[in-house]
Amino acid sequence: MSDPTIEAEAAAFRRLLAHLDRRSDVQNIDLMILAGFCRNCLADWYREAAAEHGLVIDKDTARERIYGEPFAQWKARHQREATPEQLAAFEATRKAHPPQG
Repeated sequence: MSDPTIEAEAAAFRRLLAHLDRRSDVQNIDLMILAGFCRNCLADWYREAAAEHGLVIDKDTARERIYGEPFAQWKARHQREATPEQLAAFEATRKAHPPQG
């Protein structure tokens, strides 16, 4: 028996991952500035949710699930050095919206 709500949530999650995969041009720091989370946060949430359901997933495996490849490979291919402007915006956002949880 499947739960339609869980199926819909899983489909939305898969769609989010596909969208992030297509938008590898969007840097994690920009996600953090605008949305307050990034791909690494999503991997942490995935790992924590798995643990709540008795599944042990390490950090690297969780990141590979989110990035669609090992994090080091994704980082080498897509991640650029943060600009001074991005770093300043990130710091301002962190001060205005401290992490919850």
